[in-house]
Amino acid sequence: MNKRNLMSFLALPLLLAFALVVYYLPPVHSRLAWRVDELKVVINSILSPPERVDFIPQQQGLPTIVPTVFSNPSETPTSQPSPTSIVPESTPIPPSTATPTPTPLPEKMNLSGVRYEHQHGLWNYCAPANLSMALSFWGWDGDRLVAGKALKPYGKDKNVMPYEMEEYVNTQTDLAALTRVGGNLELLKRLIAAGYPVLVEKGAWIRDFTKVVSWMGHYQVVTGYDEERQVMIGQDSFYTPDYEVAYEDFIKGWRSFNYTYLIIFPPDRENQVMELLGEDADVTANYQRTAKLASDEIYALSGVDQFFAWFNRGTNLKELQDFGGAAAAYDQAFAVYNTLPVDRSIRPYRILWYQTGPYFAYFYIGRYYDVLSLATTAIEAALDEPAIEESFYWRGMAKNALGDTSGAIQDFREALKYHPDFGPAVYQLTQLGATP
Repeated sequence: MNKRNLMSFLALPLLLAFALVVYYLPPVHSRLAWRVDELKVVINSILSPPERVDFIPQQQGLPTIVPTVFSNPSETPTSQPSPTSIVPESTPIPPSTATPTPTPLPEKMNLSGVRYEHQHGLWNYCAPANLSMALSFWGWDGDRLVAGKALKPYGKDKNVMPYEMEEYVNTQTDLAALTRVGGNLELLKRLIAAGYPVLVEKGAWIRDFTKVVSWMGHYQVVTGYDEERQVMIGQDSFYTPDYEVAYEDFIKGWRSFNYTYLIIFPPDRENQVMELLGEDADVTANYQRTAKLASDEIYALSGVDQFFAWFNRGTNLKELQDFGGAAAAYDQAFAVYNTLPVDRSIRPYRILWYQTGPYFAYFYIGRYYDVLSLATTAIEAALDEPAIEESFYWRGMAKNALGDTSGAIQDFREALKYHPDFGPAVYQLTQLGATP
């Protein structure tokens, strides 16, 4: 090696070290880090396409077991779950005792007073931006950064659950919030006409970092509708203010999250909100009715829409603590999923990042290996950092139930890495005598 080549060889490590130092300078890192992460996502999507992964529960048909390890005291079943027939009609619907007189609604309406905020420039900031917008209608003076500090203590956390937003409103503001499922367009119009914007959780097919259109969860503050043009109007943090969505497309996206919605209101208006909800004011009746809705849709739909209908049935039965029936419904959902074309624009491979019902259902009937398998599949499907605390938590629960205490502790700590002070993980570590 001549002297010139030797000097070049010795200079290379120095140049690399210098480049790393420059990269981590705050002004440079803030501008380049997301581009590096995006490149990692693209490379990983090529090497391990997430749409090729199947969700395959292996323990179908096991007898019901009441586990001795619960996820959290507040989540412990109030009674022993029992298997339920897979026939969707098995869920009873209580008769309605109310006979409300329909009130004619305006043909079009769009509430003003929501301060628009976009979600861009920060990772997965859909939830903080939308919650901030919904709160702003009632005079809240915070913004997405204020909400995000509580909702997303780890910046790359992939999802914020509706219950987390509801809890934030009820404990950190002077407003109140409640969450229900099984919403429909008529209900949205009724709430909007009464002066209540509605925060909905829905699926959206969006071009992601891999430059491919894929399904992901999305929140939207719905503020209006136009009956003549058949559109709902929302303040969409990803797109624009006053973003219009055709009724049919709105329903299709909303179905993938069990038609979940959150209403924020001043506490002194609670009675009015309950009257607007009608029979859905009662949480149990709400889940029973929505389970029946999912059953009806199972037979009316096909493909990915049928997958969501089966999944919704499982979610509603899980909330009713029919874990056996829920597990059977989730089994059917995953069976449909595995028949879908291996296409990222069709397969909702991120489903377990947003909805964790299968973990509950399988765990509470003793199907620990399925919890372990599904959680691992969800974690490995992350193309970048797997900031999915719920999946690590439930994998830890399964490992602990199977006797792998050290593995459980590791997963509970990983959950806390992605969501510091995540209550269920802290509780389990305490129970195991381990430090969080």
